Amino acid sequence: MGRRIESEAVATEFLLPDIGDGLTEAEVVRWLVDEGAQVGRDEPLVEVETDKAVVVIPSPVEGTVLRHGAAQGETMAVGAVLAVIGSPEEAPARASGSPDSRDGSDSRVTAATKEPPSHRAPPVVQALPVVRRLARQHGVDLGDVRGSGPGGRITRQDVIAAAGGADPPREAASATGVVRRRPLTRLQKTIAANMSRAWSEIPHVTAFDQVDVTQLVAARRSLSDSNSTDVSFDALVIGATIPALRRFPEFNATLEGDYLLVHKGYHIGVAINAPDGLLVGVLRDAGEMSVGQIAEATKRLAEGGKSRTLGLEELTGQTFTVTNIGALGGGFGTPIIPPGNTAVLAVGRVADAPVAEDGMVVVRPMMPLSLSFDHRVIDGALSRRFMDVVIANLCEPTLFLP
Repeated sequence: MGRRIESEAVATEFLLPDIGDGLTEAEVVRWLVDEGAQVGRDEPLVEVETDKAVVVIPSPVEGTVLRHGAAQGETMAVGAVLAVIGSPEEAPARASGSPDSRDGSDSRVTAATKEPPSHRAPPVVQALPVVRRLARQHGVDLGDVRGSGPGGRITRQDVIAAAGGADPPREAASATGVVRRRPLTRLQKTIAANMSRAWSEIPHVTAFDQVDVTQLVAARRSLSDSNSTDVSFDALVIGATIPALRRFPEFNATLEGDYLLVHKGYHIGVAINAPDGLLVGVLRDAGEMSVGQIAEATKRLAEGGKSRTLGLEELTGQTFTVTNIGALGGGFGTPIIPPGNTAVLAVGRVADAPVAEDGMVVVRPMMPLSLSFDHRVIDGALSRRFMDVVIANLCEPTLFLP
């Protein structure tokens, strides 16, 4: 993560660390400590954006930040020099493989040859990485924009308004006429790669069913009143699914070559409709939580996912995934299994529907369910038994609620 380099004095080259899940590069979002300013050990040094999250990286040592390895908005490879930290009298020499200084001069920094920049930090601009990227595309200086979001945060609409009220045209001619060429964001490219990998590697089968949730709706209302907070259908579905995962461990597993890795913990992935695309927040150890705790945790994950403030621990390591397509008005679907999982359950919108009951047609609130599973691990009979447990729990919540 950091190494000492020898020259006229000794300084520390801090290399961009691998901060999770096959990371190869990251974009510098914001420097929290200026060149020439002091930083303490383990104090926040820089914000970087990875494929999944915006992460604050702390300084590994105490000292003066002698040089930034990249400017804000630049992308760095893992292992590149992120920062050089020492004392004002130290002179970090250019180590083998280190990039040249950005102004083209010798990367050596000394009190005699290069005075440290002002310690006075510029005003902090509150904006998400996607908004910063949009501002660069429009040529908008965020320092001149007044944010309308919470705490003065600059929103996408603020940037568009500052740019004149509309996205600048980026058009090209094609065989079908004029098209607008729009680059994918980092998150969108990651989603595309993961979906392609999942679809090409996993033989998907999707089973469909629906369940009468009359009792579940009543239980939700009672739980929301007793907990003084909204208990979502997501939380109830997760609570109803945990017993099925315990009974059929193939659904809480990872296929790795000729081995099935059965996970002891129940870390439930929860799909989040973030501004840039789909994220999966991870509810760790959900099997040890009450439904009320699950509801609070899923709410926090959704808020953090939409603001891109979740840490890597909250974005990786799910053992089973639940996606609520009903939140957007959907019914049945064919969810794609995330890499590393053997199944994913999609929950549709609860709506009144006619059903047969004791020879009569009655109207009941019905919840659509769509279960996609990896046919290399799970066959149709096993998927049916799994769904039967989930449906029984949703139909009669006392089976899984304390």
